[in-house]
Amino acid sequence: MDLRSSDPLVVAGPRSEDALPETAAAAVKIVIVGGFGVGKTTLVRSVSEIRPLTTEETMTQAGVGVDDTAGVERKTATTVAMDFGRISINRELVLYLFGTPGQQRFWFLWNGLFEGALGAVVLVDTRRLEVSFDVIGRLEERGVPFVVAINTFPEAPPHPVEELRAALDLPEHVPIVHCDARKRDSSRDVLLTLMRYLHSLALSTEAS
Repeated sequence: MDLRSSDPLVVAGPRSEDALPETAAAAVKIVIVGGFGVGKTTLVRSVSEIRPLTTEETMTQAGVGVDDTAGVERKTATTVAMDFGRISINRELVLYLFGTPGQQRFWFLWNGLFEGALGAVVLVDTRRLEVSFDVIGRLEERGVPFVVAINTFPEAPPHPVEELRAALDLPEHVPIVHCDARKRDSSRDVLLTLMRYLHSLALSTEAS
């Protein structure tokens, strides 16, 4: 039977550019977390070297009164399961990125997404710092190392890092960086900050 590429029953194979580099020797699972509408899906999309998997669905009237859309009233779609992407930090190290859903009614999915994760990026919108408190609390309860990335929305006024550290009640050793989740280089730098932080924690553990 001749199954041509136009046949709807034929499932296309993986793209060559999505193949794992042959030099990859280690893979690390990283989760991208944060409140509703802080830019998690945008970050995964901007930095992923493969076609990212997203589970965005159109927001409907069913979420009215359930999801807190204060400050993000123009948002029309939301992640309902997870986002997934991949980036090669160098020829040997690959990061698998898992973006979590932001609404609290989907937080039960976090348990599976956090399984086996080496660290996390907490994406923060300074216009709505309060949506980050519970997120950071859950990471601290689980003992997952994390860095905080301040997503620079155009409407958000600048805040000194130490002011943000105090507002989020973060210890001095937790890195805080600014980023633009829309830009690949900026998102990549956040991940590099996390990897350096995880490396420093590993060295501290070995020395103790």
